[in-house]
Order: sequence, then structure tokens, then C-alpha cells
Amino acid sequence: MPEALNIEKECGMQNTNRNVVVTGCAGYIGGITCIELKKQNYNVFGIDRVFNSHLKDYYDEFCNADIIDYESFLLIKKVKPTAIIHCAGTNLVGPSMQYPEVYFDNNVFRTNKLLTFVKDICPKTKFIFSSSAAVYGKSNKELLKEYSAGFPISPYGETKLMVETILEWYRKIHKLNYTSLRYFNACGANADGLHGQMPEATHIFAQLFDAALNDKPFNLFGGNYPTKDGTCIRDYIHVTDVALAHIKCIEEELVGVYNIGTGKGTSNLDCIEAVEKELNVELVVNLELPRKGDAAVLVADVIAFLLRTQWAPERNINDIVKDLKTWYDSKTYKSLINSRQRSLDAQPAI
Repeated sequence: MPEALNIEKECGMQNTNRNVVVTGCAGYIGGITCIELKKQNYNVFGIDRVFNSHLKDYYDEFCNADIIDYESFLLIKKVKPTAIIHCAGTNLVGPSMQYPEVYFDNNVFRTNKLLTFVKDICPKTKFIFSSSAAVYGKSNKELLKEYSAGFPISPYGETKLMVETILEWYRKIHKLNYTSLRYFNACGANADGLHGQMPEATHIFAQLFDAALNDKPFNLFGGNYPTKDGTCIRDYIHVTDVALAHIKCIEEELVGVYNIGTGKGTSNLDCIEAVEKELNVELVVNLELPRKGDAAVLVADVIAFLLRTQWAPERNINDIVKDLKTWYDSKTYKSLINSRQRSLDAQPAI
């Protein structure tokens, strides 16, 4: 252990078994997870390089740092959490095909450094990892089971699979207690408009709402996939259901890798129709070439997680678009838009 991390001073914390650290706490899934943890009376300690002021009431303490900074390690040592929910990382397939070095650095190198600290300082802490359906790559199977993984088609998916391998070796050698959750397509927002995707989000629903609310065309990538309507099929899971799955991992003796999805596929055209119906609009759709790294179908087999935890997704595609509308109509989102615009306006002309 480096001398800089040999922190001698202990800070006593009451009710330690309710302490949870969330990395990437200012992000989309991390922020929703913090909200749900506070609803269930957990003590939430957030770590992120970004601070979103609208989430400040959902942290007992916030550390504005990288996950491998001294300040982050100090916080973890101080609170000795019952669990670390690791949501920090770089998480888009497309950019990973252009900048793989960023993904291997952020997602693999930093996570390994964090795990090394955890196994030395708080080895009894449960480590809950945000993995992804991207580990499956292309597949012709109707439902993807956990043992089907191993052939990612993007650096993003590869980094998630690499961390899962690291976690399993840490379990075998260091007795690390971990659960890896392979999210399928997390979407939606907090039903009360407290938190959702940021204005710069690039996921399909963010782009659909951007097109609908700003009278812009929507770019649909790929219309000739071997699917029912020629467009990609994905398993869309409400982000609040994902957050509640995290809490199940804290409360249950659950080790290993599990899918988190609905078990139902929804095509890109289905998504377009759901948004058009909710907003009462007709979108202009531009058909573009398929993106590199996009699989035709990704749908989860969620029976393993359901049987072991009694968790089940409670929200459907209609809830997703309804809650997104609430978020995009919220004062918080509009404030984020205005703040981003002021930041752009303040940049010097080139």
C-alpha cells in the first residue's frame, strides 16, 4: 500500500451498515440510484468529478474527485461502506470505436485501482458493478443468458467484460464480495422530475425528445437489420427499476453476474411511435447508415436475478416516455439547458 494511502486517522460513523458509496453519483444511473437509496434511508456518499446541484439533497456527503484520487480513498476508508455501487465510467458504444484508449483507461485501469484499495482497506464491502449488455456483442439468440457473453464488438463492451473478469479473479483470490449487473438499455427518468439524462445525452429517447421538442428531424441508424421492422431491437429498462436492482444487491447474498432488463424487445420504430403518441407529434425521420458496433437484437433473460431476489421491473415503455416528458418539462432540466447555453455563449469565438 503506498504511503500516501496509509490513512491512520479513523472517523467513527454511526449505523455503518447503512453506508453506501456511489461512484458516478452525478450521472444518470448513479443519480437515480442515490435518490432511491435515500428513499430507503441509506446513508449515501457520492463520488464524482462532476457536481449537479439538484442532487445535493440526496448525498450525506459528496466527494468532488476522480475515483482513484486520494480524497475518494479517504472517504471510503472513513465510512467503511456496506456497499460500493460503481457507476463511474465512460459508457457509449459509438465513441469507444473512435477513442478506445479513453475507455480502457477510465473503465478498466481506474476500476482496478479502486478494487485494489477496497480489498486492502474494506475487504468486507460489497462491490456492485455497472456492467452492460454490450458484453454480448452480436447474437442470434432470442434471449441472452448470462453465460452467453464473451464476444463484444466494441471497446466499450470489451472494457465491461474485462472488469467482470477482474472481479471474478478478485473473488477467487481475495474473497471479494461482488455483483455485476449487465444493464440492457436504461432509460426514463425519476417520476417526479428530480433527475434524468443530461442535455447532451445521445441515447435514442434523448434524441427522440430533442427532435420532437425542438422541431428537428430524428436520425434513425439502420433500417435493414434482420428484425421485424428492419430496425434495431433493444430491451428498454426504466432507470428507476435499475436503481432498485442495485438496492436488492445490497440486501441479498448475491455473487456473480446478472442481467438487468425486462425480457422484452422493443424496436427503434416502436420507440418512435411511443414518443409520437405521448407528445402528440409526427416526427420527421432520416434513415442513416448503421453505426459500427451496433448489434441487431439485444434482449435479456432476467430469470436468474428474478428468482434470487424477487425483483422484477415495474415500469414499461409507456412509463418510460411519460417520465421522460415530466423530466424534460421540469424546472431542473430547463435550468440545465440554460446553464449549458450560457456556457457555450461565454466561449470565445475562434
